[in-house]
Amino acid sequence: MLDAIRWDSDLIRRYDLAGPRYTSYPTAVQFHSQVGTFDLFHALRDSRKALRPLSLYVHVPFCANICYYCACNKVITKDRGRAQPYLQRLEQEIQLIACHLDPAQKVEQLHFGGGTPTFLSHDELRQLMAHLRKHFNLLDDDSGDYGIEIDPREADWSTMGLLRELGFNRVSIGLQDLDPAVQRAVNRLQSLEETRAVIDAARTLQFRSINIDLIYGLPKQTPENFARTVEEVISLQPDRLSVFNYAHLPERFMPQRRINGNELPAPAQKLEMLERTIEQLTAAGYRYIGMDHFALPDDELAIAQEEQTLQRNFQGYTTHGHCDLIGLGVSAISQIGDLYCQNSSDLNAYQNTLAAAQLATSRGLVCNADDRLRRAVIQQLICNFSLEFAEIEQQFNIDFQGYFGALWPQLQGMASDGLIELDRERIAVLPAGRLLVRSVCMVFDAYLEQQNRQRFSRVI
Repeated sequence: MLDAIRWDSDLIRRYDLAGPRYTSYPTAVQFHSQVGTFDLFHALRDSRKALRPLSLYVHVPFCANICYYCACNKVITKDRGRAQPYLQRLEQEIQLIACHLDPAQKVEQLHFGGGTPTFLSHDELRQLMAHLRKHFNLLDDDSGDYGIEIDPREADWSTMGLLRELGFNRVSIGLQDLDPAVQRAVNRLQSLEETRAVIDAARTLQFRSINIDLIYGLPKQTPENFARTVEEVISLQPDRLSVFNYAHLPERFMPQRRINGNELPAPAQKLEMLERTIEQLTAAGYRYIGMDHFALPDDELAIAQEEQTLQRNFQGYTTHGHCDLIGLGVSAISQIGDLYCQNSSDLNAYQNTLAAAQLATSRGLVCNADDRLRRAVIQQLICNFSLEFAEIEQQFNIDFQGYFGALWPQLQGMASDGLIELDRERIAVLPAGRLLVRSVCMVFDAYLEQQNRQRFSRVI
Protein backbone atom coordinates (compact mmCIF):
# COMPACT_ATOMS: atom_id res chain seq x y z
CA MET A 1 0.00 0.00 0.00
CA LEU A 2 1.26 3.48 -0.87
CA ASP A 3 2.32 5.63 2.06
CA ALA A 4 -0.10 8.37 3.02
CA ILE A 5 0.61 11.84 1.66
CA ARG A 6 2.41 14.24 3.96
CA TRP A 7 1.69 17.96 4.18
CA ASP A 8 4.86 20.09 3.92
CA SER A 9 4.08 23.82 3.84
CA ASP A 10 7.63 24.79 2.86
CA LEU A 11 7.68 22.44 -0.14
CA ILE A 12 4.25 23.62 -1.21
CA ARG A 13 5.32 27.28 -1.12
CA ARG A 14 8.34 26.48 -3.30
CA TYR A 15 6.75 24.13 -5.83
CA ASP A 16 3.14 25.35 -6.11
CA LEU A 17 3.56 26.59 -9.68
CA ALA A 18 1.15 27.00 -12.59
CA GLY A 19 1.24 24.04 -14.95
CA PRO A 20 -0.75 21.47 -16.98
CA ARG A 21 -2.98 18.82 -15.45
CA TYR A 22 -1.54 16.21 -17.85
CA THR A 23 -4.74 14.55 -18.97
CA SER A 24 -2.56 14.19 -22.07
CA TYR A 25 1.01 14.70 -23.12
CA PRO A 26 1.59 16.74 -25.19
CA THR A 27 -1.21 18.85 -23.73
CA ALA A 28 -4.08 20.35 -25.73
CA VAL A 29 -2.21 23.68 -25.81
CA GLN A 30 0.03 22.08 -28.47
CA PHE A 31 -2.84 21.14 -30.79
CA HIS A 32 -2.71 22.82 -34.21
CA SER A 33 -4.94 23.17 -37.27
CA GLN A 34 -2.73 21.05 -39.56
CA VAL A 35 -4.40 17.94 -38.14
CA GLY A 36 -7.76 17.14 -39.75
CA THR A 37 -10.19 14.45 -40.80
CA PHE A 38 -7.67 12.60 -43.00
CA ASP A 39 -5.50 11.99 -39.92
CA LEU A 40 -8.56 10.86 -37.98
CA PHE A 41 -9.58 8.35 -40.69
CA HIS A 42 -6.03 7.01 -40.80
CA ALA A 43 -6.01 6.51 -37.00
CA LEU A 44 -9.46 4.87 -37.05
CA ARG A 45 -8.24 2.44 -39.73
CA ASP A 46 -5.29 1.46 -37.52
CA SER A 47 -7.64 1.03 -34.55
CA ARG A 48 -9.91 -1.18 -36.65
CA LYS A 49 -7.00 -3.35 -37.86
CA ALA A 50 -5.73 -3.82 -34.31
CA LEU A 51 -9.28 -4.42 -32.99
CA ARG A 52 -8.50 -2.18 -30.02
CA PRO A 53 -11.29 -1.75 -27.43
CA LEU A 54 -12.98 1.64 -27.26
CA SER A 55 -13.82 4.37 -24.77
CA LEU A 56 -16.51 6.81 -25.91
CA TYR A 57 -16.94 10.35 -24.61
CA VAL A 58 -20.15 12.18 -25.57
CA HIS A 59 -20.35 15.94 -24.96
CA VAL A 60 -23.77 17.49 -24.29
CA PRO A 61 -23.06 21.24 -24.05
CA PHE A 62 -26.39 22.61 -22.78
CA CYS A 63 -27.12 24.01 -19.31
CA ALA A 64 -30.30 25.74 -18.18
CA ASN A 65 -28.40 27.95 -15.71
CA ILE A 66 -24.92 29.43 -15.61
CA CYS A 67 -22.47 28.62 -12.80
CA TYR A 68 -20.05 31.53 -12.59
CA TYR A 69 -16.98 29.42 -11.82
CA CYS A 70 -17.43 27.10 -14.82
CA ALA A 71 -14.70 26.81 -17.47
CA CYS A 72 -16.37 24.01 -19.49
CA ASN A 73 -17.54 24.29 -23.08
CA LYS A 74 -21.26 24.94 -22.61
CA VAL A 75 -24.30 26.71 -24.03
CA ILE A 76 -26.61 28.38 -21.52
CA THR A 77 -30.23 28.24 -22.65
CA LYS A 78 -33.72 27.69 -21.25
CA ASP A 79 -34.85 26.54 -24.71
CA ARG A 80 -34.93 22.74 -24.53
CA GLY A 81 -35.72 22.71 -28.25
CA ARG A 82 -32.09 23.49 -29.02
CA ALA A 83 -31.12 19.94 -28.12
CA GLN A 84 -32.86 18.27 -31.07
CA PRO A 85 -30.84 19.88 -33.94
CA TYR A 86 -27.66 19.15 -31.96
CA LEU A 87 -28.66 15.50 -31.51
CA GLN A 88 -29.27 15.17 -35.25
CA ARG A 89 -25.70 16.29 -35.98
CA LEU A 90 -24.30 14.20 -33.12
CA GLU A 91 -26.01 11.13 -34.56
CA GLN A 92 -24.50 11.93 -37.96
CA GLU A 93 -21.06 12.09 -36.36
CA ILE A 94 -21.64 8.76 -34.60
CA GLN A 95 -22.54 7.17 -37.92
CA LEU A 96 -19.58 8.70 -39.80
CA ILE A 97 -17.08 7.56 -37.16
CA ALA A 98 -18.54 4.10 -36.58
CA CYS A 99 -18.37 3.08 -40.24
CA HIS A 100 -14.56 3.27 -40.01
CA LEU A 101 -14.44 0.87 -37.06
CA ASP A 102 -15.08 -2.83 -36.65
CA PRO A 103 -18.29 -3.99 -34.92
CA ALA A 104 -16.10 -6.40 -32.93
CA GLN A 105 -14.43 -3.47 -31.10
CA LYS A 106 -16.11 -3.45 -27.71
CA VAL A 107 -16.94 -0.21 -25.91
CA GLU A 108 -15.46 -0.85 -22.46
CA GLN A 109 -16.05 2.71 -21.24
CA LEU A 110 -18.70 5.32 -22.00
CA HIS A 111 -19.01 8.76 -20.46
CA PHE A 112 -21.56 11.52 -21.00
CA GLY A 113 -20.27 14.95 -19.98
CA GLY A 114 -21.07 18.58 -20.53
CA GLY A 115 -22.74 20.94 -19.89
CA THR A 116 -25.51 19.02 -18.26
CA PRO A 117 -26.26 15.70 -20.02
CA THR A 118 -29.62 15.46 -18.24
CA PHE A 119 -30.63 18.69 -19.99
CA LEU A 120 -31.85 16.17 -22.58
CA SER A 121 -35.39 14.84 -22.16
CA HIS A 122 -35.99 11.18 -21.38
CA ASP A 123 -37.00 10.54 -24.98
CA GLU A 124 -33.85 12.29 -26.25
CA LEU A 125 -31.64 10.23 -23.94
CA ARG A 126 -33.33 7.06 -25.19
CA GLN A 127 -32.88 8.20 -28.78
CA LEU A 128 -29.19 8.96 -28.32
CA MET A 129 -28.38 5.70 -26.53
CA ALA A 130 -30.31 3.69 -29.13
CA HIS A 131 -28.23 5.34 -31.86
CA LEU A 132 -24.99 4.59 -30.01
CA ARG A 133 -26.01 0.95 -29.55
CA LYS A 134 -26.92 0.67 -33.23
CA HIS A 135 -23.49 1.85 -34.41
CA PHE A 136 -21.12 0.78 -31.62
CA ASN A 137 -20.63 -2.50 -29.77
CA LEU A 138 -21.92 -1.44 -26.35
CA LEU A 139 -21.84 -4.15 -23.68
CA ASP A 140 -25.15 -5.51 -22.43
CA ASP A 141 -23.93 -7.37 -19.34
CA ASP A 142 -23.26 -4.32 -17.13
CA SER A 143 -19.51 -5.11 -17.18
CA GLY A 144 -18.54 -1.84 -18.88
CA ASP A 145 -17.82 1.43 -17.09
CA TYR A 146 -20.70 3.57 -18.34
CA GLY A 147 -20.86 6.90 -16.53
CA ILE A 148 -22.73 10.18 -16.74
CA GLU A 149 -22.36 13.58 -15.07
CA ILE A 150 -25.40 14.57 -13.03
CA ASP A 151 -26.66 17.93 -11.83
CA PRO A 152 -29.01 16.99 -8.96
CA ARG A 153 -31.17 20.00 -9.81
CA GLU A 154 -31.84 18.40 -13.21
CA ALA A 155 -32.46 14.81 -12.10
CA ASP A 156 -34.94 12.86 -9.97
CA TRP A 157 -35.76 9.22 -9.25
CA SER A 158 -37.35 8.68 -12.65
CA THR A 159 -34.28 10.15 -14.37
CA MET A 160 -31.98 7.85 -12.40
CA GLY A 161 -34.20 4.88 -13.21
CA LEU A 162 -34.04 5.72 -16.91
CA LEU A 163 -30.24 6.07 -16.84
CA ARG A 164 -29.87 2.68 -15.15
CA GLU A 165 -32.23 1.14 -17.70
CA LEU A 166 -30.15 2.62 -20.53
CA GLY A 167 -27.01 0.93 -19.20
CA PHE A 168 -25.31 3.59 -17.07
CA ASN A 169 -23.72 2.23 -13.90
CA ARG A 170 -21.60 5.15 -12.69
CA VAL A 171 -22.60 8.71 -11.81
CA SER A 172 -20.55 11.82 -11.15
CA ILE A 173 -22.40 14.47 -9.18
CA GLY A 174 -21.53 18.15 -9.24
CA LEU A 175 -21.84 19.59 -5.73
CA GLN A 176 -18.97 22.14 -5.34
CA ASP A 177 -20.07 23.58 -1.96
CA LEU A 178 -23.07 23.31 0.36
CA ASP A 179 -22.83 26.74 2.02
CA PRO A 180 -25.76 28.92 0.81
CA ALA A 181 -23.65 32.12 0.76
CA VAL A 182 -21.04 30.45 -1.44
CA GLN A 183 -23.75 28.99 -3.68
CA ARG A 184 -25.31 32.43 -4.17
CA ALA A 185 -21.91 33.94 -4.98
CA VAL A 186 -21.42 31.43 -7.83
CA ASN A 187 -25.10 31.22 -8.89
CA ARG A 188 -25.53 27.53 -8.08
CA LEU A 189 -28.21 26.99 -5.44
CA GLN A 190 -28.35 23.29 -4.64
CA SER A 191 -29.54 21.78 -1.38
CA LEU A 192 -28.06 18.81 0.43
CA GLU A 193 -31.50 17.17 0.19
CA GLU A 194 -31.49 17.35 -3.65
CA THR A 195 -28.04 15.78 -3.74
CA ARG A 196 -28.90 13.09 -1.20
CA ALA A 197 -32.06 12.14 -3.15
CA VAL A 198 -30.03 11.46 -6.30
CA ILE A 199 -27.44 9.44 -4.35
CA ASP A 200 -30.16 7.41 -2.60
CA ALA A 201 -31.70 6.67 -5.99
CA ALA A 202 -28.33 5.62 -7.42
CA ARG A 203 -27.72 3.24 -4.50
CA THR A 204 -31.21 1.75 -4.64
CA LEU A 205 -30.87 1.23 -8.40
CA GLN A 206 -27.46 -0.43 -7.87
CA PHE A 207 -25.24 2.01 -9.70
CA ARG A 208 -21.72 0.66 -9.24
CA SER A 209 -19.96 3.90 -8.35
CA ILE A 210 -20.78 7.41 -7.16
CA ASN A 211 -18.36 10.33 -7.52
CA ILE A 212 -18.86 13.79 -6.01
CA ASP A 213 -17.09 16.94 -7.25
CA LEU A 214 -16.08 19.69 -4.82
CA ILE A 215 -14.25 22.98 -5.48
CA TYR A 216 -12.16 24.92 -2.97
CA GLY A 217 -11.18 28.55 -3.47
CA LEU A 218 -14.65 29.84 -4.38
CA PRO A 219 -15.91 33.26 -3.22
CA LYS A 220 -17.06 33.47 0.43
CA GLN A 221 -15.46 30.13 1.27
CA THR A 222 -13.58 29.84 4.56
CA PRO A 223 -11.66 26.87 5.98
CA GLU A 224 -14.45 26.48 8.55
CA ASN A 225 -17.45 26.46 6.21
CA PHE A 226 -15.69 24.27 3.60
CA ALA A 227 -14.81 21.76 6.34
CA ARG A 228 -18.55 21.55 7.13
CA THR A 229 -19.28 20.82 3.45
CA VAL A 230 -16.64 18.05 3.42
CA GLU A 231 -18.11 16.58 6.63
CA GLU A 232 -21.60 16.45 5.05
CA VAL A 233 -20.17 14.91 1.86
CA ILE A 234 -18.35 12.20 3.81
CA SER A 235 -21.69 11.30 5.42
CA LEU A 236 -23.03 10.63 1.89
CA GLN A 237 -20.25 8.02 1.45
CA PRO A 238 -19.36 8.49 -2.21
CA ASP A 239 -16.95 5.92 -3.68
CA ARG A 240 -14.81 8.69 -5.17
CA LEU A 241 -14.27 12.39 -4.59
CA SER A 242 -12.74 15.04 -6.83
CA VAL A 243 -11.61 18.12 -4.89
CA PHE A 244 -10.63 20.78 -7.42
CA ASN A 245 -8.74 24.01 -6.92
CA TYR A 246 -10.74 26.92 -8.36
CA ALA A 247 -8.61 28.77 -10.91
CA HIS A 248 -9.87 32.34 -11.26
CA LEU A 249 -9.13 33.27 -14.89
CA PRO A 250 -11.78 35.88 -15.79
CA GLU A 251 -9.77 37.08 -18.79
CA ARG A 252 -10.24 33.61 -20.35
CA PHE A 253 -13.65 32.54 -19.03
CA MET A 254 -16.35 35.19 -19.30
CA PRO A 255 -18.75 33.81 -16.63
CA GLN A 256 -15.99 34.20 -14.03
CA ARG A 257 -16.17 37.97 -14.51
CA ARG A 258 -19.39 37.87 -12.46
CA ILE A 259 -17.41 36.67 -9.43
CA ASN A 260 -16.32 39.39 -7.03
CA GLY A 261 -12.55 38.94 -6.77
CA ASN A 262 -12.56 40.61 -3.34
CA GLU A 263 -14.65 37.71 -2.00
CA LEU A 264 -12.14 35.02 -3.01
CA PRO A 265 -10.24 33.39 -0.14
CA ALA A 266 -6.58 34.31 0.30
CA PRO A 267 -3.96 31.76 -0.87
CA ALA A 268 -3.19 30.82 2.75
CA GLN A 269 -6.89 30.08 3.36
CA LYS A 270 -7.03 27.91 0.24
CA LEU A 271 -4.07 25.89 1.48
CA GLU A 272 -5.75 25.47 4.86
CA MET A 273 -8.93 24.24 3.11
CA LEU A 274 -6.96 21.63 1.22
CA GLU A 275 -4.97 20.53 4.26
CA ARG A 276 -8.14 20.14 6.34
CA THR A 277 -9.91 18.30 3.52
CA ILE A 278 -7.05 15.82 3.22
CA GLU A 279 -7.13 15.24 6.99
CA GLN A 280 -10.91 14.72 6.96
CA LEU A 281 -10.91 12.36 3.97
CA THR A 282 -7.93 10.38 5.24
CA ALA A 283 -9.63 9.95 8.65
CA ALA A 284 -12.76 8.73 6.83
CA GLY A 285 -10.73 6.04 5.02
CA TYR A 286 -10.27 7.64 1.60
CA ARG A 287 -7.04 7.11 -0.34
CA TYR A 288 -5.33 9.93 -2.22
CA ILE A 289 -5.11 8.77 -5.84
CA GLY A 290 -3.44 11.93 -7.09
CA MET A 291 -4.31 15.18 -8.85
CA ASP A 292 -7.31 16.13 -6.66
CA HIS A 293 -8.79 12.61 -6.65
CA PHE A 294 -9.65 10.45 -3.65
CA ALA A 295 -11.23 6.99 -3.53
CA LEU A 296 -12.19 4.34 -1.02
CA PRO A 297 -9.66 1.48 -0.78
CA ASP A 298 -11.94 -1.03 -2.54
CA ASP A 299 -12.59 1.32 -5.48
CA GLU A 300 -11.20 0.23 -8.88
CA LEU A 301 -8.95 3.30 -9.07
CA ALA A 302 -7.33 2.56 -5.70
CA ILE A 303 -6.88 -1.11 -6.61
CA ALA A 304 -5.41 -0.23 -10.03
CA GLN A 305 -2.94 2.17 -8.39
CA GLU A 306 -1.94 -0.54 -5.91
CA GLU A 307 -1.35 -2.93 -8.83
CA GLN A 308 0.40 -0.19 -10.87
CA THR A 309 -2.10 -0.46 -13.75
CA LEU A 310 -3.69 2.97 -13.26
CA GLN A 311 -3.66 5.27 -16.29
CA ARG A 312 -4.71 8.81 -17.15
CA ASN A 313 -6.45 10.33 -20.18
CA PHE A 314 -8.83 13.16 -21.05
CA GLN A 315 -11.41 11.64 -18.72
CA GLY A 316 -8.95 11.80 -15.80
CA TYR A 317 -7.69 8.75 -13.91
CA THR A 318 -8.91 5.56 -15.55
CA THR A 319 -8.51 1.81 -15.74
CA HIS A 320 -9.21 2.00 -19.49
CA GLY A 321 -6.16 3.83 -20.80
CA HIS A 322 -5.52 0.88 -23.16
CA CYS A 323 -8.68 1.79 -25.08
CA ASP A 324 -8.82 4.16 -28.04
CA LEU A 325 -10.76 7.19 -26.81
CA ILE A 326 -13.28 8.62 -29.28
CA GLY A 327 -14.76 12.01 -28.46
CA LEU A 328 -18.19 12.82 -29.91
CA GLY A 329 -19.87 16.22 -29.89
CA VAL A 330 -18.80 19.84 -29.88
CA SER A 331 -15.25 20.42 -28.47
CA ALA A 332 -14.79 16.66 -27.76
CA ILE A 333 -11.23 15.29 -27.87
CA SER A 334 -10.18 11.88 -29.19
CA GLN A 335 -6.99 9.96 -28.48
CA ILE A 336 -6.52 7.15 -30.99
CA GLY A 337 -3.07 5.59 -30.95
CA ASP A 338 -0.62 8.44 -31.43
CA LEU A 339 -3.27 10.89 -32.67
CA TYR A 340 -4.99 13.54 -30.58
CA CYS A 341 -7.76 15.44 -32.34
CA GLN A 342 -10.47 17.83 -31.22
CA ASN A 343 -13.80 18.83 -32.70
CA SER A 344 -14.66 22.48 -33.24
CA SER A 345 -15.51 24.22 -29.95
CA ASP A 346 -18.06 26.46 -31.67
CA LEU A 347 -21.57 24.96 -31.67
CA ASN A 348 -22.64 26.50 -34.98
CA ALA A 349 -19.40 25.50 -36.72
CA TYR A 350 -19.76 21.94 -35.37
CA GLN A 351 -23.37 21.62 -36.56
CA ASN A 352 -22.78 23.28 -39.94
CA THR A 353 -19.78 21.07 -40.76
CA LEU A 354 -21.73 17.91 -40.01
CA ALA A 355 -24.72 19.27 -41.94
CA ALA A 356 -22.36 19.20 -44.94
CA ALA A 357 -21.62 15.52 -44.17
CA GLN A 358 -18.08 16.34 -42.97
CA LEU A 359 -16.54 15.57 -39.59
CA ALA A 360 -15.93 18.60 -37.38
CA THR A 361 -12.25 17.88 -36.58
CA SER A 362 -10.60 21.28 -36.19
CA ARG A 363 -7.18 20.68 -34.62
CA GLY A 364 -4.94 18.08 -33.06
CA LEU A 365 -1.48 16.58 -32.93
CA VAL A 366 0.35 13.40 -33.98
CA CYS A 367 2.85 12.29 -31.33
CA ASN A 368 6.47 11.88 -32.39
CA ALA A 369 8.97 9.49 -30.77
CA ASP A 370 10.02 12.02 -28.12
CA ASP A 371 6.36 12.74 -27.28
CA ARG A 372 5.66 9.03 -26.79
CA LEU A 373 8.67 8.63 -24.50
CA ARG A 374 7.85 11.65 -22.33
CA ARG A 375 4.17 10.65 -22.26
CA ALA A 376 5.14 7.27 -20.80
CA VAL A 377 7.39 8.91 -18.18
CA ILE A 378 4.70 11.42 -17.11
CA GLN A 379 2.02 8.71 -17.06
CA GLN A 380 4.09 6.56 -14.67
CA LEU A 381 4.84 9.45 -12.33
CA ILE A 382 1.33 10.87 -12.19
CA CYS A 383 -0.39 7.49 -11.76
CA ASN A 384 2.07 5.42 -9.71
CA PHE A 385 4.27 8.09 -8.05
CA SER A 386 7.29 6.11 -9.24
CA LEU A 387 9.30 5.44 -12.37
CA GLU A 388 11.63 2.50 -13.07
CA PHE A 389 14.24 3.60 -15.61
CA ALA A 390 14.80 0.04 -16.87
CA GLU A 391 11.17 -0.24 -18.06
CA ILE A 392 11.44 2.99 -20.07
CA GLU A 393 14.88 2.03 -21.42
CA GLN A 394 13.58 -1.34 -22.60
CA GLN A 395 10.40 0.10 -24.11
CA PHE A 396 12.08 2.96 -25.99
CA ASN A 397 15.62 1.62 -26.46
CA ILE A 398 17.34 4.56 -24.72
CA ASP A 399 19.71 5.20 -21.84
CA PHE A 400 17.48 7.11 -19.44
CA GLN A 401 20.11 9.20 -17.70
CA GLY A 402 21.82 9.93 -21.00
CA TYR A 403 18.58 10.96 -22.75
CA PHE A 404 17.45 13.21 -19.90
CA GLY A 405 20.91 14.34 -18.78
CA ALA A 406 20.03 18.05 -19.05
CA LEU A 407 17.20 17.54 -16.53
CA TRP A 408 19.34 15.83 -13.91
CA PRO A 409 20.28 18.99 -11.93
CA GLN A 410 16.55 19.84 -11.53
CA LEU A 411 15.76 16.31 -10.39
CA GLN A 412 18.68 16.33 -7.97
CA GLY A 413 17.36 19.62 -6.56
CA MET A 414 13.94 18.06 -6.02
CA ALA A 415 15.62 15.09 -4.32
CA SER A 416 17.58 17.43 -2.01
CA ASP A 417 14.33 19.21 -1.14
CA GLY A 418 12.60 15.93 -0.18
CA LEU A 419 10.14 15.98 -3.08
CA ILE A 420 11.46 12.80 -4.70
CA GLU A 421 13.92 9.98 -4.10
CA LEU A 422 16.39 9.70 -6.99
CA ASP A 423 19.03 7.07 -7.75
CA ARG A 424 20.50 5.41 -10.85
CA GLU A 425 17.50 3.06 -11.19
CA ARG A 426 14.36 5.00 -10.38
CA ILE A 427 12.46 8.07 -9.27
CA ALA A 428 10.04 7.70 -6.36
CA VAL A 429 7.75 10.59 -5.43
CA LEU A 430 7.90 10.85 -1.64
CA PRO A 431 4.78 11.34 0.54
CA ALA A 432 5.56 15.07 0.89
CA GLY A 433 5.84 15.36 -2.92
CA ARG A 434 2.64 13.60 -3.95
CA LEU A 435 0.48 16.70 -3.81
CA LEU A 436 3.08 18.33 -6.07
CA VAL A 437 3.49 15.50 -8.60
CA ARG A 438 2.53 17.89 -11.40
CA SER A 439 5.69 19.87 -10.63
CA VAL A 440 7.77 16.70 -11.04
CA CYS A 441 6.05 15.92 -14.36
CA MET A 442 6.69 19.47 -15.57
CA VAL A 443 10.44 18.77 -15.50
CA PHE A 444 9.90 16.26 -18.34
CA ASP A 445 7.61 18.54 -20.40
CA ALA A 446 9.58 19.59 -23.49
CA TYR A 447 7.00 22.23 -24.46
CA LEU A 448 6.52 24.04 -21.16
CA GLU A 449 9.10 26.77 -21.62
CA GLN A 450 7.41 27.85 -24.87
CA GLN A 451 4.02 28.18 -23.20
CA ASN A 452 2.28 30.98 -21.38
CA ARG A 453 1.93 29.66 -17.82
CA GLN A 454 -1.10 31.89 -17.28
CA ARG A 455 -3.11 29.38 -19.34
CA PHE A 456 -2.76 26.85 -16.51
CA SER A 457 -4.01 26.52 -12.95
CA ARG A 458 -1.59 26.29 -10.04
CA VAL A 459 -0.59 22.86 -8.77
CA ILE A 460 -2.44 23.43 -5.47
